Order: sequence, then structure tokens, then C-alpha cells
Amino acid sequence: MNKKETVKKILVKIYGDQKGLNAFNRIIPHINKLSRLEKKQKEYFSHEDIILITYGDTLNSENTPPLRALSKFAGKYFAEVFSAIHILPFYPFSSDDGFSVIDFFKVDPNLGTWDDVAELNKNFDLMFDLVLNHISAKSPWFDKYLMGEKCFMDLAMEVDPSTDLSKVTRPRSLPLLTEFTKKSGKKVNIWTTFSKDQIDLNFKSLDVLEKMINVLLWYVQQGVKIIRLDAIAYLWKEIGTTCIHLPRTHEMVKLFRAILNIIAPDVIILTETNVPHDENISYFGDGGNEAQMVYNFTLPPLLLHTLFKEDASILSSWAKGLRLEDKQNTFFNFTASHDGIGVRPLEGILPDDDIKRLVAFVKKNGGNLSYKKNSNGTESPYELNITYIDACRNNISSKDSFHVQRFLCSQALQYSLPGVPATYIHNILGSRNWTKGVEKTGRARSINREKLQVNNIIPQLKEDTSFRAQVFFPYIELIKIRKRQKAFHPNGFFEIIEINPKVFIIKRCFENQIIISLTNISSKKINISLPNKLPKQMENLFSKEKMSLNSIILKPYQYIWLSHYM
Repeated sequence: MNKKETVKKILVKIYGDQKGLNAFNRIIPHINKLSRLEKKQKEYFSHEDIILITYGDTLNSENTPPLRALSKFAGKYFAEVFSAIHILPFYPFSSDDGFSVIDFFKVDPNLGTWDDVAELNKNFDLMFDLVLNHISAKSPWFDKYLMGEKCFMDLAMEVDPSTDLSKVTRPRSLPLLTEFTKKSGKKVNIWTTFSKDQIDLNFKSLDVLEKMINVLLWYVQQGVKIIRLDAIAYLWKEIGTTCIHLPRTHEMVKLFRAILNIIAPDVIILTETNVPHDENISYFGDGGNEAQMVYNFTLPPLLLHTLFKEDASILSSWAKGLRLEDKQNTFFNFTASHDGIGVRPLEGILPDDDIKRLVAFVKKNGGNLSYKKNSNGTESPYELNITYIDACRNNISSKDSFHVQRFLCSQALQYSLPGVPATYIHNILGSRNWTKGVEKTGRARSINREKLQVNNIIPQLKEDTSFRAQVFFPYIELIKIRKRQKAFHPNGFFEIIEINPKVFIIKRCFENQIIISLTNISSKKINISLPNKLPKQMENLFSKEKMSLNSIILKPYQYIWLSHYM
């Protein structure tokens, strides 16, 4: 079956025979216009893939558009560090720090222009958000819906408020329906999964489908390398169901993948689904027909639990399941992002008492907890709101002498796992809890979304004893060393070695290189011996010294990578 026939087949499966054919006839002219962009298929992933996550205006400089300030800073400090930059939604928006998009085709003028995005693309691959579940209530599209204009009348989903929606999975503790008044005077209740300012799009409408496919094609034209499907799990709604992970949602992911296979087969789809592990990895599909990458959402909270308990047993057991059959797939490994640290991915992995203790630990470190609403009207933990650096703090009432090293230990462990590693800009810059931001916005998530001034950051990085410098430069060195090691290829072989619960050990292999990564996740000095089947001596990639594997001493929170070429 050729690639266009695959697109047609998926559309028929989603919409039925006649409507599916109509959908194909509407979107294929748009696809045909971009067929010239097709590139030769290559391997999706490399050991050199390292991604930076940032808002377009995290870094600011006087009289300089933020995107240009980011480009300048990244060009100076990150050119040999990160291969790609995820610019969080940089489109005009009305709320939710960019995720209530007013216009998908424009760059927020407060950030810069498409030329500034292109300038950044000269040195880095780019990752964009396709915010396809919803649009801003302030968007022109929604205005046209309220006015009843042709091609916009079915944009949103109107629901009788007496309808039983109790089965719907809720990621927020806000009302599911929001009342609006149309130009005609008619009052309607509209589906708003995330907030009253975020209007869920009705993908049963071919007008909506065509519009959002054009958005996807536009991003391809702007040079995107990775498309992040934001909140994809909630895309398709059927009353009487949970409205999460529905079969047609998966078919929509297949559709976007099939379209990209025609016009830009090197562009990668990443799905954002902050849910338990098994639900999350379902978005790989059969390995070749849905996302190439999924967020490894279990890692951030489980790693935090590991450091809190000083016991890697559960982490080691879980990590054994990270093996994937298809080389087109890998994990997007991270510890922090613009959002909080998800709690739901711990379901079925940690007992409730351990989760409660983790929540209490985070609160003690200045963080907070956000909740989701359950179908029975109760609330349950959804995410921890705290910077990952302060989440790695201990002994809040006194000086924590291991704070920086414990955090760096968490990052080294993340970077040792199979997958593509990603770092949130506030992690590498050593940012602490932004409590003033929470007070200012009234939103818990603001705690790790501080806006920084470059002229304040650079002097701190130049001061060796500053907290930022103590984090920044060892982190940079960690990444540079990792990028040179083929054994860290995302699709390479790995094996978890369990010897001491205080040490997380993973063996990585690719081509002719073996790396043994050892991470002491405890505050105690550990002496460990590795199995005899390994080489007798290996090179410590950080110290460059040869080390015997018979007796390795690890200081508190020390991490070492031992390398050997066969």
C-alpha cells in the first residue's frame, strides 16, 4: 500500500466510508503541495541527541526580542551541548503560559518573529508543540464559531449540561463544561477539558481536521524536527466513555504519522500523555505507525522517590521494562519540564503510603500538590509543583551539604538510561523555587517557570561559588562526555545490574563500546564489586583513570561511567 493510500485507509477508519473519503479529498491537495519537502529516510535517533526544553521568554535581555536573546545565549553556551531545542508554545496566547493558543500560524510578537525561530534553527534542530486538543476562547476561530460562520459552526462541542459525563477522565479539578453565548443570543455549554479559556476542538468536524492538518504542515515548512502532540490522550470524545485514549485518538496519531511519512519522514512525533506507564507506551502503536517517542513520565517521580528513600530497588526493577522491540521507538527521558512532576505515573509502582510520604517531602521543600477530579466527585493527587533542584533537597531546616551533588546525581542517572535525554533550562541553570511567581500568578505551576534576565545570569555563572555555577558547569561537562559515547545510543543494548540497593547500575552497549554507569543514590560511601564477566579494568570517563572493577568506592551521590572498547 502506498503512503497516500495509508492516509485514506486511516481516515475511513476514523470517519466511515463516505466521510473518510471526503476527508481524504479535502486534505490531499494540501499534502501534495508539500511533497517536494520529502527527505531521504534516515535513522531517527543518535547518541548525540540531547534536547533543551525552554519557554521562548525564559531568557530576557534589554531591547532584544526574547527568542533572539535565547539564540544568542544558546549559541554561546549550548552549541556543543544540545542538539535540539524545544521552544514551548511561542504563538500568541491568552492563558496557561502559551497553551491557550490564539493563532497557530504566528509567533507571539512579544517573543519575536519567524525569522528569529529560523535563526535558532541554524544551530539547533527544533521541537514545536502542536496544541491540537484545544484553542483559546480569545481566538478568531472561536469568534467565528460564536458568530455561526460557515466552516466554523462545528468547531466546538456543545453538550446538554444534564448529560451524564461522570465517566470522563478529568486532569483538572475544574468544571468540564463552560457556558458561552452565541451572537444569536443562544446559550451553549461547551466542552473545556483544561479551563474555561481552552475550547476543546471537535475533531468529528472535517473543517477542524483540515485546519489542524494545515497547522501541522505549516510547522513542517518552518523546519520543525520534532512535533510534540500536546494533551493528545484527550483528543477524541465519546459521551458514555472515559474520553481518554479512545481508539480514534490513536487513529489520529497514526494519521499525523502517515502524513509526515509522505512529506517529511525524518520529522519525529512525540506524544505527551501524563498517565501510568502502560497507557503511556500504548502511543508507540505497533512500533512503526504512531509516535516515535513518548515521554518517560514515570522517571521524574520515581527517581525522586529513589533519592528520598536512598533505595534504588524499585527504580531498578522498573527500568528493566524500558526495553523496546522497534528501533523506530525510544523514550523521551526527563526529570523536569514546564509542568509539575506527575504523580499518576506512579500508580501500580509505589504503594499509596510511599506516594503520600513523597508528597509530604516535596511540601517540606517548598513545593505544592495539584489535584485532579475523579468520576465519583473526589480529588486525587495529579502533580507535584516544585523545581526539580529543590525537590532534590534534604534537611530543609539546616544546610544540605549534598544538595548540588544529589541533584547532579539525579541528572547523571537520567542520562544513563535508554532513550533521548532532555533537560529543562531551569535545571541546567540551577534555578530554585520561584515562590514570588506563584504569589504573582496564583498558579502552582509558576514555581518552575521563572523569567530570567541574561545580564543577571551570566555574572552568577562566572562566580565559581554561586549555586548556578556549581550546577551549570558540571552539568555541561556531563552532557559533553555523554555525547561522545556510542554506547549511549537510544536503541543500544542495556542491562540493569542489581548488587546493592544504594547503587543504580546499568550496562549500556552499542557497536564496539561498553559503558557501566554506577550512581550512588545515597548519602553514604559505598564500596562495590562488579561481576567477573565484565572487563577487569575500565576507564572512568570523568577522571580518565583506569579502574579495577573488584573494588569501586563511591562517595555519597557520586556517579561514574566506566568505558571499554571491544
